[in-house]
Amino acid sequence: MRLLALFLALTAPGSLLFAETAKQYDWPQWQGPNRDAISQEAGLLPEWPKDGPALAWKTTSLGGGDSTPSIAAGRVFGMSNRGDDEVVWALSEADGKEIWATKIGPAYSQRMPQSKEGPGGTPTIDGDLLYVMGMKGNVACLKVTDGEVVWKRDLADEYKGSIPAWSFRESALIDGDKVIFTPGGDEAMIVALHKTTGETIWTSKMPGAAAAPAEPPAEAGAPPERPGGGPGREGGPGGPGRGGRGGRGGFGRGPGAGAAYSSAIAIDVDGQRQYVQFAAKGLFAVSTDGKPLWRYDRPANGMGINCSTPIFKDGLVFAASAYGTGGGAVKLEKKEDGTYEAEEVYFTSSMQNHHGGMIVHDGALYGGNGGNGGGFLACLDFQTGDVLWRERDAQKGSLTMAGDRLYLRTEEGEVILIEPNKEKYVEKGRFMQPDRTSSPAWAHPVVANGKLYIRDHDTLYAYDVKAK
Repeated sequence: MRLLALFLALTAPGSLLFAETAKQYDWPQWQGPNRDAISQEAGLLPEWPKDGPALAWKTTSLGGGDSTPSIAAGRVFGMSNRGDDEVVWALSEADGKEIWATKIGPAYSQRMPQSKEGPGGTPTIDGDLLYVMGMKGNVACLKVTDGEVVWKRDLADEYKGSIPAWSFRESALIDGDKVIFTPGGDEAMIVALHKTTGETIWTSKMPGAAAAPAEPPAEAGAPPERPGGGPGREGGPGGPGRGGRGGRGGFGRGPGAGAAYSSAIAIDVDGQRQYVQFAAKGLFAVSTDGKPLWRYDRPANGMGINCSTPIFKDGLVFAASAYGTGGGAVKLEKKEDGTYEAEEVYFTSSMQNHHGGMIVHDGALYGGNGGNGGGFLACLDFQTGDVLWRERDAQKGSLTMAGDRLYLRTEEGEVILIEPNKEKYVEKGRFMQPDRTSSPAWAHPVVANGKLYIRDHDTLYAYDVKAK
């Protein structure tokens, strides 16, 4: 009888246990297991055949959006707009068939035309629950098994945050019992909610003013996207404008005072945990109890269009943006009052990363350098900012790393396999995703459990990249 009871508990619908356990090389959140866009998976194809890797499966009817998928315990998760609804969905990792789809709110209509097809945030998986942020600043916790909503809140409304011009595109950060979001309010720039109840644990203001960024360059002007995402060839998420309860952001307050389009990371410095985020006015950090710790404004462009996730590696914190700005690295020095001084190590205009993200590997920083006018892959010395090489045949796009290879998805939709090399650009294959839409390719590539995932709004492709 005990064995029968155990069997029924394990197989009952809605059980808190996954049908499959987590796999070693899952990709459970934005930018992967360590939120650095790097997978430790081995045994992948070191180079591709002429036409690229074989297609394992393809699924359609996902709905619009630039949401990069996450993969956990045999399922693929993402977000879309479907008609009048903003939804979260789960697919089978094996064949791409839909398991469930849940509405979390009405589809939000942003005033900017680029990337308005749907949400850009990536679901964050934590055990049996997942967390998402919608375009309006609505956040939700859902059950992974069936998509049932556990709790929901409207952070822009509750914390008087300004909805950025290209809407919210953040991917939730889970740390312990906290889920971290950035509503961008004057009194609540960043907040921690209890992950199982949604109740507020703390709110925190933006740390005090730091050195102001340079005046907006001519390129910024009024740009004709992605998350997580960011701007594209003819525009992108703009900095918040006039604040206010549920108000729409714009360009009315220069660099803006609210949230931008980046997602926070957790770092440890001198034994202290910090949450680092890139907002409209600058890079900043708070402690695990919400105490403001430091701020560094120089990487923020004058439009507040700051999209790429910060990097913490080898003792340096690095952040970058486009629109004629660039990137800066700081070393954190603890002060007597427990806060930190962000001491600039270098600043470079040779890494104007728009929204495709950056990767540090073996002391080298890789990323797309360029803004609305396009750009190309660059490789810099991470400790000094010196340019090691630039490659015009590898056009600006988004980066992922797995199996000692970089996966670059250009904004045109071409996917390129690159061997990391400080001395020169070494290409190991490329292919063009079939049936491309007319929209720039802004969803980032993902590599998980031997498959390469490429999303193009309504369609998701899974390619077999495991070595035979």
